[in-house]
Amino acid sequence: MALYGSVRAEELTLVPWTDEEKAAFVRMQFDAQDAWYRQVYPGGRFSIVTLNGEPIGRLIVGRRPAEGIVVVDITLVPERRGRGIGTRLVTDVLEEADREGLPVTLRVEPWNPVRRLYLRLGFEPGPVEGVYESMTRPARRPMVS
Repeated sequence: MALYGSVRAEELTLVPWTDEEKAAFVRMQFDAQDAWYRQVYPGGRFSIVTLNGEPIGRLIVGRRPAEGIVVVDITLVPERRGRGIGTRLVTDVLEEADREGLPVTLRVEPWNPVRRLYLRLGFEPGPVEGVYESMTRPARRPMVS
C-alpha cells in the first residue's frame, strides 16, 4: 500500500485534497487494484522487491493459458528506477519462461519509457487496447539443465 501511494504521490500533488482525502483515495485504489489482480490471477506471485532489507518495489506475475507467464505489474519507487533493478526482475521472469518454454506477456502505455527496455529484451509490440499496448516475448525452447 505504501509503495502504491509513493508511486501516485506526484499526480496527487495536482488535486486540492487534504492528506486524509489523498490517503483514503490511495487506499481505495490500491484495494480495488489488488482485488482485481487476485481475482484474475488467483495463483499469481505477489512479491515485494527489497534492496538491503528496504522495500523498493513490487512484482506481480501470473499465468494464463493463452498468454503464458504474465508480468501483471512491476513497480519501483521513483528513486530506484534507472539502475538496472527492473531489468533484472524482467530477466528473471524471462529465464523462468525459457526453462518452461512459455511466452511472456505484459501491457504497457505506449509512451512509457520502460517500453524501450521491453523491446531490448525481445518483446514484440501487439495490439493497443485502451491506453495499454500488449507486448509478448515469444516462447523459446526450454533450457536443458
